Amino acid sequence: MQKKLVPEYIEKLEVYQAGKPIDELAREKGLSKISKLASNENPLGPSPFAIREMTNALWDVHRYPDMFAHQLKTSLGDLYRLNPQNIILGNGSEGIMGYIVRAFLQPNEEVVTAEHTFIGFLILARSVGAKIVQVPRTANYKYDVEAMARKINQNTKIVYIANPDNPTGTYVTKQEFDFLMEHVPSHTIVILDEAYFEFAQGQWDYPDSMNYRYDNVITLRTFSKAYGISGVRCGYGFGHDYLIGNLHKVKLPFEPGVIAQKGAYGALKDHPHLERTLENNKQRYGELFSYLTAHGFNPIPSVTNFITFKTGSEAASLALYNELLNHGVIIRPLRANHMPDHVRISLGTKEEMAHFYQAMDEVLPRYRKKFGSLQ
Repeated sequence: MQKKLVPEYIEKLEVYQAGKPIDELAREKGLSKISKLASNENPLGPSPFAIREMTNALWDVHRYPDMFAHQLKTSLGDLYRLNPQNIILGNGSEGIMGYIVRAFLQPNEEVVTAEHTFIGFLILARSVGAKIVQVPRTANYKYDVEAMARKINQNTKIVYIANPDNPTGTYVTKQEFDFLMEHVPSHTIVILDEAYFEFAQGQWDYPDSMNYRYDNVITLRTFSKAYGISGVRCGYGFGHDYLIGNLHKVKLPFEPGVIAQKGAYGALKDHPHLERTLENNKQRYGELFSYLTAHGFNPIPSVTNFITFKTGSEAASLALYNELLNHGVIIRPLRANHMPDHVRISLGTKEEMAHFYQAMDEVLPRYRKKFGSLQ
């Protein structure tokens, strides 16, 4: 029998589906006004500091970037009181997830996580033939840490926690995290994916991983969300120098590129821009949550820059998605996360959200007529 060219676990993989691009919708519909509320990006855009640093760096794109990213690592180390050897950079936090999978995860080893969590990591884990053990969530969409603890065994190589979680927006509390860590053996790596850390850090019971020092925990954060430079791809990770050192062995040598490094360095320096981002998010969150509630939906309380809510069926989710596309508003149906009866709305600017509300007001009468109850 001829040996297969592609392993079965690769053939079965589903390609990651990103939010619909603005240009694509403009071409399809011939629309000039489009509000993209699908990908949890910073609607205020990048910091002027980041733009300045990236613009100046354009003159150096004929040179390879600093392989050790001294400037950016020093800034991150100063901010979080860490040594550079405890920091790794990548093309977004997903780039570092790829390093983790490459360095530590082998075929048939187990990853324990929650159902419906961030699909990007699950795709990467499956790409090396790992076994994914997904634990059902609680009734309020949270990670069930007690059930997760019961699933951890000698074959568990990684426990993945998106905190806060995407796409639900819920989070594991300090008490829950402490409980879970009591049940994690030393041979198991815990990934704390804190892509939405900046939005959640004000919660009194949020377990900021910088307040912990576990040898088997790797923290992941990103410049793609609150810092507003998702287009140049730059993420960072913290961990014990033994873990980080081994990640560097499998890391491509010049990731992230010079533009990403400089943009991230500039973004870190612009505290007022971050504060404006968080304030806009706070205002838009309250308005959107109230709108959805007033119109009969039951949104999931979120500590991120998006809100997810239940539509009742996959058909209803797709109908709402397509109707809003016709009005130039892009949202995110969650079939890929195995939540086909839910959709996710990113929080935009005041103007973008006004566009969304106007479109919803036009769409909802037809939606109600076709699907009845909104939940």
